Amino acid sequence: MTLRLPALAATALLLAPALAQAACPAPADGGEDRATWLLRSDNDLYGREGQDQGYTNGFVVTYVSPNVERFDADCLAAPVRLAARTLGWLVPEGEQNNVVLGFQHGTYTPTDGTRSDVILDDRPYAGVATLSVALNARRGNQLGTTQLRLGMVGPSAQAEMGQDSLHRWFGRPRFKGWDNQLRDEVVVQLAHERAWRRDFATTEGGWRWDAIGHAGGAVGNLASYANAGAELRFGKHLPDDFGSNPLRLGGDNSAPGLRDENVEAIRWHGFIALDGRWIGNDILFDGNTWKDSHSVEAKDAVADLVLGVAITRGPWKFTATHVRRTREFEGQQELPTFGTLTFSRAF
Repeated sequence: MTLRLPALAATALLLAPALAQAACPAPADGGEDRATWLLRSDNDLYGREGQDQGYTNGFVVTYVSPNVERFDADCLAAPVRLAARTLGWLVPEGEQNNVVLGFQHGTYTPTDGTRSDVILDDRPYAGVATLSVALNARRGNQLGTTQLRLGMVGPSAQAEMGQDSLHRWFGRPRFKGWDNQLRDEVVVQLAHERAWRRDFATTEGGWRWDAIGHAGGAVGNLASYANAGAELRFGKHLPDDFGSNPLRLGGDNSAPGLRDENVEAIRWHGFIALDGRWIGNDILFDGNTWKDSHSVEAKDAVADLVLGVAITRGPWKFTATHVRRTREFEGQQELPTFGTLTFSRAF
């Protein structure tokens, strides 16, 4: 039975506030007492004009709870408390904690969209739709994040429908090889990451720079990897969090932090981030786990360079990034390039 993507996304949106928070008391330590919604759009057209291949389109909807003293706080719904008890050994509770729920969707295509046959030397067509729950625990300038993702790869993710709709809207030709996409398969992934932040001098005008290092990994039939990297930020009134790169766990407005009382000032900063991943498996290149499907030989290591800028005014925040990635499989013609646009608001 084919799952309908709009129904899955709508369910995620409706359940997020109920699952993540229900009248949790305001933190006594000055921590963020508001929930935050984030909407992110990814597209290769944001990265380079004329490119339409690889990770070609995606969107992410995220709900971030206010800070809570404990993951099993009574104000959190039972499913969240169960997830906290199951995953808590990876993230011991910190001085500040929060819960992050998300819906993720991605569309992946080969370079030549005019061919209807299997392109043996290019990546498979694929769509992925997942729901996630993540636990963030902060102690001073250290953050631990554990995320569990569960979803579907294959026609049920409705990637073909989504791409066809976008291409009709923008007057672009339809990709003809979707009959060869990866087959339906339930996917799961458990990821964990640690981050460390170091603050540097702040001027009288509020200018500051900081550095965030991170290391972690993931296991699952969706993808397994070990990763490490760093991020540098410079700007006016930097946020009290653990990085602005939206591709990272705990990044871009989702980590626990102190509430910023300087709500009227326009704050902005630029950032540059690096992340390297050593790949164990990746269903998007290896093909289906238990069924015959198209596959290519994936690279053992992949690196991302992310350049971005973030602007905040009051409860609103906008982040734009440009992502350049090393080749992901043997014989890949073009270096993967895409961009992300993220809008968020605290309530």
